[in-house]
Amino acid sequence: MSDILVLDRAATLAALDPNRLMTAVCEALVAVAQDRASAPARTAAFTPDGLLGAMPGYVPGLGLAAKLVSVFRDPEHPGRSSHQGVVVLFDPEDGRPLAVLDAEPITAWRTAASATHSALALAGPGPVVVVGTGAQARAQVSLLAVLRPDVPVTVAGRDPEAARATAAPHPEGRATPDIEDAVRQAATVYCCTGATRPVVRRAWLAPGTHVSSVGGSHGPELDAETVRDADLFTEWAGAATTPPPSGAHELQDLPAERRVTLLGSVLSGEAPGRRSPEALTVFKSTGHAVLDVAAAHVVHTTVTGRAGR
Repeated sequence: MSDILVLDRAATLAALDPNRLMTAVCEALVAVAQDRASAPARTAAFTPDGLLGAMPGYVPGLGLAAKLVSVFRDPEHPGRSSHQGVVVLFDPEDGRPLAVLDAEPITAWRTAASATHSALALAGPGPVVVVGTGAQARAQVSLLAVLRPDVPVTVAGRDPEAARATAAPHPEGRATPDIEDAVRQAATVYCCTGATRPVVRRAWLAPGTHVSSVGGSHGPELDAETVRDADLFTEWAGAATTPPPSGAHELQDLPAERRVTLLGSVLSGEAPGRRSPEALTVFKSTGHAVLDVAAAHVVHTTVTGRAGR
């Protein structure tokens, strides 16, 4: 096994070409919606201080991979947790391990890519706000800086210095500590927090706003009123039918008649997206193994020079 590619965090990040990542993530989301991917709900082993989760997945044309990720309290940031792990890519034809990659940049950037796809498919024109100042928010701003450098982005966070640092990678980035005011003016809101209780309220959201919520692994990032009034979109059906940590806190106990649309079905044209200019839309992400497969595929093909999508 000496020919296995092993990349640390910096090398993994350097190989995550944003445009190729967007293409691969789109393909993975569509594969889920068309029931062509294989990815069981994540499992976890729990310790008194944290957990170790496992997320295997297969996507035709992209590959076979598994992520092992630990989620433990972060002593340097009370109330927050740290995510550390690896993504192992395998040959889908003979099962050989091909690469061991750092999971942190893969997780952050594939999540940002799915959130961005939801906004490109569902959001109307207008101000863009990123709520949060952690690793996920930084990845989201950095991806938008590559894909939409001319569209101004406001980073809203309680810590002004952290908000400014998060906004810095975007050429049109600015920062504010006033989350409510920023959200009230937004057409697109990216929620990227480690929230244990709602950070965005329905009363703040103007008609036609799109919300991409990717945080809230420890509790709801959006309030119940937002979920009640919104057209809902997810990566996979289990986000609304599986208990956390696999499913979304916000989507538990939805009424039986509530429709939740898979984002991949919108991207493939098999399902409608926004139904009216005034509709409130919410993409609720829980993370999905096929997105790790997509990102690992991009990293591996970028580094090895093999033909990639």
